[in-house]
Amino acid sequence: MDLLWIYLLNLVVTVAMFMVLVFRAWIELKHFKIMWKEMEWRRTYEAVGRVLKAEKDLFTNVEGGEELYNLLCEIFKVQKEEKA
Repeated sequence: MDLLWIYLLNLVVTVAMFMVLVFRAWIELKHFKIMWKEMEWRRTYEAVGRVLKAEKDLFTNVEGGEELYNLLCEIFKVQKEEKA
């Protein structure tokens, strides 16, 4: 009878450890998805920043274009070049 209790205790501990591992894997998956989305946004910001810098003269030639350019730079966190 004592051996049966030891086996049952071992089974309970093993199942509990498995549950903890599954929970930790689920948490890690959530963190990975959040980091992946952040990386995608950062790549998008960099691409839009390059386009905005390349097409700055297109914005400045249109009425209200300077304000639009500044707004887009602020939205996409683009570093503006300082005028020399």
